[in-house]
Amino acid sequence: MDYNFTAKIEESFDKVAEGKVVWNKLIADFYKPFHKMVDETLTVSRPTNAERILGTDPATGKTVLARIGRFGPLAQIGDNDDPDKKFMSLAKGQLIETITLEEALKLFELPRSVGEYKGSDITCAIGRFGPYLRYNGKFISLGKENNPYTIDLETSILLIEAHFAKEAQKQIKSLPEIGAEILNGRFGPYIKIGKDNYKIPKGTDPATLDAQTVKEIVEKSSKTGKPKKNGK
Repeated sequence: MDYNFTAKIEESFDKVAEGKVVWNKLIADFYKPFHKMVDETLTVSRPTNAERILGTDPATGKTVLARIGRFGPLAQIGDNDDPDKKFMSLAKGQLIETITLEEALKLFELPRSVGEYKGSDITCAIGRFGPYLRYNGKFISLGKENNPYTIDLETSILLIEAHFAKEAQKQIKSLPEIGAEILNGRFGPYIKIGKDNYKIPKGTDPATLDAQTVKEIVEKSSKTGKPKKNGK
């Protein structure tokens, strides 16, 4: 690798500015070898099925391996032709080249049951957006400070209570008869019906809105063709 490449290019541009070098010759001298390197790079084949056998799962006797899957690197228990093979995405910072058997098996400890709260199960898992608790159909983030493999029932309950307290503050009013909620958003109160959000007219007290008034606001928004405002 030529670490002086940038300096050489800048020096060449200075010569162009001083009239010592013709600019189109400089571009040609740079572009031709550069284009050749790009073409050569594009023709290099890269393995799309890279995998590495890590060892054997002591619980099942099946092979444990790390490989590239459809959605990125993963750990797998069972051979590729095993109809009952299991998958888990590698955690942030884990690599196919360096993950150990113990680290891979640890991934399969999730989802796990943390315990019960008010008669409902609390489950901990890792999803697309990071570790979370699932409770009564709600998904509650663990945040960066909590470990999904070690979080206990007491801490989980605190997170659940904080989540529902925040939800309660967010909701100003519920109008189930028309499937609407009046919510506090980042830009102020708004009406939410299904996936659609509607801006509340200026000067209107959101706590006083009833079903009929909400219907009128929604109808006016549709008739005027104004875009629905997202209050989140």
